Amino acid sequence: MLENIDLQQVLVLDIETVPQCSSFDELPEDIQQLWDQKTRFQRREGETASEFYSKGGILSEFGKIICISVGIFTKKIERLSLRIKSFYGNDEKEVIQSFIDLLKKQPESLILCAHNGKEFDFPYLCRRMIINGQGIPAQLNIQGKKPWEIMHLDTMDLWKFGDYKNYTSLKLLARVLNIPSPKDDINGSMVAQVYWEDKDLERIRVYCEKDVITTAQILLRFKSLPALSNDQITIVEPKS
Repeated sequence: MLENIDLQQVLVLDIETVPQCSSFDELPEDIQQLWDQKTRFQRREGETASEFYSKGGILSEFGKIICISVGIFTKKIERLSLRIKSFYGNDEKEVIQSFIDLLKKQPESLILCAHNGKEFDFPYLCRRMIINGQGIPAQLNIQGKKPWEIMHLDTMDLWKFGDYKNYTSLKLLARVLNIPSPKDDINGSMVAQVYWEDKDLERIRVYCEKDVITTAQILLRFKSLPALSNDQITIVEPKS
């Protein structure tokens, strides 16, 4: 499977998102009304728009990106390795611009890979780029392209094997493939709390990087290649 994919032409990524404000009450009144309308059919019976706002990071119109982690495969003397780097911070525009600058240095044919990337990461990135007045880099711009011209890989989509009803979380897929789970500290539902209440961006960065590593390991399994050992994975520590 994926025999024609050159891993050195693949960038694995994951994003972490949170609601734009720490609480529903901080939103402008018109945005509160729009949130109420947007989420009306997603809320449980009796659940208010305010109570549901903890999930505000899921929707790109009401959330923001606080971390983008990426992984690049390299090979030296037939030994494969993975290099991880993160862009993160409170200023979403700066976080996204750093990621854009990275992509501009890469060939337009670079393949982007994420778990559930086609439904979440890729469109979320593009929408937030537009909202922030930033151009969409070639690797993410799919407008006018034919399906076979779009260089996007989605490990969840690959696992579906054509089954449109099947949703499989990264944690579940990692478990059935005997790959160490990335969810050993926090999970996606906790990111907003860790960001707004604990103000612990470093913890979120580590969590995001673990997702990238797990996605990369799953991609290797799809190619029938052995998993990377810890000494084959390098995390570029952020500059202080």
